[in-house]
Amino acid sequence: MFGDHFYHETIKRSVSVFGTLFNNISIKRADGTLMKVPLAYGPRQKWIARLQQQPELGLSGTPRTAISLPRMGFEISSIEYDATRKLSKKTQYKKAKTSDPTVMQSQYAPAPYNIGFELSVLVKNTDDGLQIIEQIFPYFTPDYTVTIHTVPDMNETRDIPIILTSINQTDEYEGDFTTRQQLTYALSFTMKNYIYGPVTDSEIIRTVKARTYIEDGGGNISNTDSAGRVGEQIITPDPSDADPDSTFTYNETTNFFEQPIITYSDDKSSDPK
Repeated sequence: MFGDHFYHETIKRSVSVFGTLFNNISIKRADGTLMKVPLAYGPRQKWIARLQQQPELGLSGTPRTAISLPRMGFEISSIEYDATRKLSKKTQYKKAKTSDPTVMQSQYAPAPYNIGFELSVLVKNTDDGLQIIEQIFPYFTPDYTVTIHTVPDMNETRDIPIILTSINQTDEYEGDFTTRQQLTYALSFTMKNYIYGPVTDSEIIRTVKARTYIEDGGGNISNTDSAGRVGEQIITPDPSDADPDSTFTYNETTNFFEQPIITYSDDKSSDPK
């Protein structure tokens, strides 16, 4: 059942969209200098561990290889199925293939998943942190909606809400006077996205055959005429190789053929006892 390869980069695209929201935040110093805050994908535990293990980095007379602050980072924290947004399994989306309009592409309704993100803001003084979070909070009330081009092959776009669910602040300022101060803001978000299945290709239907039914005048419907023949209507486009966007007409023909007679034997001599 499983095994046919498909990859729509849905989660990868979600990460890119989320990071794009925060890649242009800056802070202003007292002298008017504007500083852009760097953003990276990765857990904040790595940054904190380095600051704690080598607190002397960055002090006067030592190599300046410490992690510069302020900075921001984000990572996926969870992926959970959301049953409240479940769509009908029979729903299908269809479109003509861009490279070949004679091929119809179809895809079943996606599965709803909530993708959790955590945005970490690390600063060395309170004012830097307040400048950063005040450039974020006004846009989330508590959600901010983005439009994502989810499946390029199907030209599928969706409005995806990103919800700010919680904010936590941590002030780590313990030790002697040489220990650098570290303020951490942890912002948790939930992106209500969808995960899509494979896209299947099928040829355009060019011939339709339908059985005809006849009303005998007394309100009875039959699939045979007075001679006991079955009528079959055949519909084809004209020309037969017309594309979906072409101008074409339909040819309709009706064929009659004898109704096959099926007999059943009532001989029960061979029935098991």
